[in-house]
Parts: sequence; C-alpha cells; structure tokens
Amino acid sequence: MMEELYREILLDHFEHPRGRGEMSDAEIVEHLLNPLCGDEVTVFAKNGDSPSEVAFTGRGCTISQASASMMSERLSGMSRSEQLEEISRFIGMMRGGEEDESLGELVALKHIISAPNRIRCATLAWEALQKGLEKE
Repeated sequence: MMEELYREILLDHFEHPRGRGEMSDAEIVEHLLNPLCGDEVTVFAKNGDSPSEVAFTGRGCTISQASASMMSERLSGMSRSEQLEEISRFIGMMRGGEEDESLGELVALKHIISAPNRIRCATLAWEALQKGLEKE
C-alpha cells in the first residue's frame, strides 16, 4: 500500500514537475550527466535574494526527473547553508543511511529504488546543486 503511494508521488512530480525551466539570472548553473543511463540535468539556483530559487532542466528516467522536481520544490526558499544540509541528509539517506522522516515525501525515493544503480538517478540533480553551492 505504501509503495503505491510512493509511486504516485514520483509520477506526480514526473508528470507535473515543479521548478522545471531555465533561469536566465541564475548565480549557479551546473550540468551533470549519468553516463550509465544517459540521464542529464542542469540545475539553476539564485540565492542572492530572499527567498532563494532552484530550477532545473534535463531529460531522463522518471526517478531522475521526479527527484529534480522534488529538489526544486524542497530547496527553494532555503538559505545556502540549509540547502547544503538538506542535500547532505538526502544523499546520505539514499546511499544507505536510515530513512529520514524529516525529509517528507523524499522518503518515497528511498523506498522506490530497488537497484543500486538507480541511486545515481535519484541523486543526480542534488549532486549538481551541491557542486554549484560548494563553488560559491
């Protein structure tokens, strides 16, 4: 029953992505490609003004695109340090850490991934934003 709910969350983000689109005045623009499956994402962020904005473009599987949408929705409005903390918690959970209920619907990604190679799909956008934030 819960797995069906998790699938619905992912499909909703895939079919109705939040934050999809280029940001012409972005302070951060990072592109990452997953060569194993061809997924790619470009993340845009603007943290100078309050509230911050996070957006993305790209193509790929349901997991990578839904995760990018979830990231955009979750991290927009947060400070740079809050974003880095959330990214760290999410990636940690996805790479074998315990389920973190404080991450809300992001837990759906932990439950839906059955193959280890799919973890990269889920973390691709998050890693792109982390790379951009760490350059600042």
